[in-house]
Amino acid sequence: MDTIIQFIFEHAHLAHWMIFGALMLAGINVPISEDLMIIISAVLAATVVPENLYWLFGAVFLGCYLSDWVCYWIGRKFGPRLWDFRWFAKTVKKKRLDQIHHYYAKYGFLTLLVGRFIPFGVRNCLFLTAGIGRMHFGKFILSDGIACIISNVALFSIAYYAGKNYTTILPFLKTFNIVIFAVFLVSIIGVIWYKKRTSKPKKTLE
Repeated sequence: MDTIIQFIFEHAHLAHWMIFGALMLAGINVPISEDLMIIISAVLAATVVPENLYWLFGAVFLGCYLSDWVCYWIGRKFGPRLWDFRWFAKTVKKKRLDQIHHYYAKYGFLTLLVGRFIPFGVRNCLFLTAGIGRMHFGKFILSDGIACIISNVALFSIAYYAGKNYTTILPFLKTFNIVIFAVFLVSIIGVIWYKKRTSKPKKTLE
C-alpha cells in the first residue's frame, strides 16, 4: 500500500484518475481502503495540487458511489451463485450477508443508510445483500447517495484542513468512523422517536 501511495503522490496531476480507478476496484472486493483514498485525495488537494480540489473530491465521491452500484449489480446478477467462486467464498462470509439480510427485512431503508458509515468489510456486504435481495435500485441509490455524500464530505474536510499533518489522522481513522456512525445513528433514532410521538392520536377530554 505504501508503494501505491508514493506512486499517487509522485503523479499528483493524475491522482484523481488513479483514485477513481482504485475505488472502483474496491467495489469488486479488491482490498483497497476507501477511507485512505479519501484522505490521500484531500491531502493532495491541500498541499500538492490545490488547483485540482474539485477534481479530487469528484473522483472520491463518484468512485465511492459508483463502486457501490457495481457491488449491488454483482449481487443482483449472480445472487447465491457468487459462493461458487472460491475467492469470493473466502473473502465474503455468507453468515454475515444472512445477518444483513435480516436487518434489511426488519429495518429496510435504515439498514443501508446507517450501514454506509461502518467500515471493516461491512460496506460491500451491504451493497451485495441489497442486490441479492433485489432492493429497488432507485431506493438503493437514494439512500446510499445520501450516506455517501455525508461521509465523504466529513472525512475529506477533516483531512483537507489537516493538510501535511494527515499522518496524525490515520491512527484515529476507525474511531472517526465509529463517531460519525454513532452521531448519525442517534440522529436517525431521534427522528423516528419524534415521528412516533407526534403521530400518536391526542386524547380528548369528554
